[in-house]
Amino acid sequence: MTIITDTDKKIPNHLAIIMDGNGRWAQHQGKPRVFGHKAGMDALQKIAIHAQHEGVKVLTVYAFSTENWTRPAAEVKFIMSLPIDFYGKFVPTLNKENIRIAMIGTREGVPKATLKSIDQAMADTANNTGMILTIALNYGGQNEILDAVRSLATDVKSEKISAESISIESFEARLTTAVLPAAYRNPDFVIRTSGENRLSNFLMWQTAYSELYFTETLWPDFDEASLDLAFDAFSKRDRRYGGVKK
Repeated sequence: MTIITDTDKKIPNHLAIIMDGNGRWAQHQGKPRVFGHKAGMDALQKIAIHAQHEGVKVLTVYAFSTENWTRPAAEVKFIMSLPIDFYGKFVPTLNKENIRIAMIGTREGVPKATLKSIDQAMADTANNTGMILTIALNYGGQNEILDAVRSLATDVKSEKISAESISIESFEARLTTAVLPAAYRNPDFVIRTSGENRLSNFLMWQTAYSELYFTETLWPDFDEASLDLAFDAFSKRDRRYGGVKK
């Protein structure tokens, strides 16, 4: 077994997490699925603080996808109430940790009370200069790409820009992740919990060269030690971006 020392340890600048397994975690304990979502919110606070201490610049978490609306109405309603609880319970702590909150995703369809709590959290942490905690809410990677294409197509049609002028940089400026610093818009490392081995429409453009890490651990059980193990795995990765190692 290779032992990772402090000098060998690499920390991703942008860490993205698909927080999966809340419902199964609750069901394994004979409790309603919503109980797992509550436990998942507690896990998020711990992981966010630990990631900040380890030097992560951006942490993006998949909180609710555009496909999650098909879940039972009661479960969706509970999930949409979590940002309100998160604001009241955790934002003061995140403020002390100098963590800034951002949101990506489509606002349309999200309850007004939920958006209000997120907007308040973003306003209250706007001056923080530490890690950015990005909440992907009502987010779908394919829709995000389509929206960016439509936006560029509209500008080409109105002759504001030419088709030839469209670049990777100008395209990325139309994605919702444009709210993040340009150097950190694309994740270096993506973690998915619960044993599922897919991205599920999460950051489809941005993860083109991300390192992927899948773990059987259910999200509410994913703790600081679990994140350290993931970082150890990341430290062993050889990121060549299509080139060869010199």
